Amino acid sequence: MTGLAPLLLADGRLPVGAYTYSAGLEPAVAAGLTRDRVPALLRARLNTAAVTEAAAAVLALRAAEQDPVDYGPVQQALAARTPAAPLREASATLGRGVHRLARRLAPHHPAVTALSAIRPRPLRPVTLGALGAVMKVSEEELAQAVVYDELQTVASAALKLLPGDPLDTVAWILAAEPHATAAAAEALAVRNPAELPARTPPLTEHWALEHALRERRLFLA
Repeated sequence: MTGLAPLLLADGRLPVGAYTYSAGLEPAVAAGLTRDRVPALLRARLNTAAVTEAAAAVLALRAAEQDPVDYGPVQQALAARTPAAPLREASATLGRGVHRLARRLAPHHPAVTALSAIRPRPLRPVTLGALGAVMKVSEEELAQAVVYDELQTVASAALKLLPGDPLDTVAWILAAEPHATAAAAEALAVRNPAELPARTPPLTEHWALEHALRERRLFLA
């Protein structure tokens, strides 16, 4: 059986801590977002944050294939395009789980050892690029996996935060497919860190700052 690597990358059950993240849904719900607006949130995320993160992951994958491996430019570009500190911290926390998996699979791989040189901790898309190199996925597979992960993260969090018919989440994801395809294509077109889109959704950033101050929450962000 071939092609397991991209399926694993797109599986929300991969043990890298992604269950602690709602891709902005919990802060949005706290701000008043209702269940009927989740499809609109998905489209917004696909047109903004998902493009930036998928493009950063692809750039990191390309960097992982160079000798020597240098993630510095993409890490710095991504951090600059993630202005809200709570979101950078959440990305670094999630990245730690991905990094741990990469070390388990290939501790001596140059793409993995180079992650340890990043200060502060590597952000999640950068670690996904390294993991992609270890698992030998293509740029297209990695971009699609990151974009799909955005969709399924919101959808799975909705099951906890906005209870309803679970089958709705499947319909939401399928309805978002054209936007997901466009997001992956746009991410793949980015050629270097300087071109990384600054697709920061201001309202999501604002909600994340408020969310970080709450004492009762289920998700990092």
